[in-house]
Formats: sequence, structure tokens, C-alpha cells
Amino acid sequence: MLSFNEMIESMTHDVYESMKTSIEIGKWPNGQPLTPEQKEYSLKAVIAYEHLRNLPEEKRVGFIDRTRPDGNQHGCDPLQPEVLKILNS
Repeated sequence: MLSFNEMIESMTHDVYESMKTSIEIGKWPNGQPLTPEQKEYSLKAVIAYEHLRNLPEEKRVGFIDRTRPDGNQHGCDPLQPEVLKILNS
């Protein structure tokens, strides 16, 4: 039996794309719905595949493009702490 890492190493790009689409629409190509456990493991496999293949950030699952047409970033960085101001009325 193959280990998880061996399965990811042997995964083809077509399988990766199919798995990614299945996660997005919630069902396998044959129409069978994904169980919550299948979604979890499939998402882990897709992320591991992207990491192993060193896909660019903008090609990875969950990437949000925060670039405006002028090239600047918009929106706040979700990883930066927010400062809350308390106003007394």
C-alpha cells in the first residue's frame, strides 16, 4: 500500500485538476457527492500536490488576488493584527 506522500508524488496533473474540481462542486466526476471526509482528504492531497510541485502562489487553492488595476494592493492583510479604537461618547 502506498503512503500518502507516495500517492502525491505519483499523482498526475489530470488527477489533481479533477480532484480540485470535485472539491469545488462537491461531487466526483461520476456525480457521486463527496463526503465530508473525502473533501478533507482531497483538499489535503491537492494542497500537498501544489506544495510538492512548487506551484506559484496565484495558482494555488485559496489564493485571493488583492491587486488593483494600478498594481497596488487593496484590502487588509488578514494576517496582520487590527487596531481597535474605543471611542467614549
